[in-house]
Formats: sequence, structure tokens, C-alpha cells
Amino acid sequence: MTTTLTAPELSSMDRCDRCGAQAYVRVVLTGGTDLQFCGHHWSRHEEALRPQAEHIVDETHRLAEAPVSGE
Repeated sequence: MTTTLTAPELSSMDRCDRCGAQAYVRVVLTGGTDLQFCGHHWSRHEEALRPQAEHIVDETHRLAEAPVSGE
């Protein structure tokens, strides 16, 4: 079995539409509206947005990853 690692869709340049923190969730609504959220604001608005979403990229699991050491 071959395991392929894929790069995250969201980068450190993507920002939460509510507060400007790094976005870890992208929600595409019907009609193409694209919203981005930090983990905090996604958890706050997920229940209302999930039924309206056409596509959701949820990378909040990256918040729990250990930082990469530069040494």
C-alpha cells in the first residue's frame, strides 16, 4: 500500500473572515460564496452553516499537531 501525503488546502496566508486569525476551515455555500474561519469561529457557527454548505474543508485537526522543530 502506498501512502500519499497531501498538502493542506489552507495556508498560513488564509485568514478568518471574522477576526483575522489563521483560517483552518473554508466553507463554500451554494452560489459560490467562500467563507473562512479560525477554529474558534467555526465551532461557533458550524451548526448554522453546515446545512447551507456545498463544500467544507476542515483542517482543524492541524491545530493539535506538534510544531516542527527548526533544530
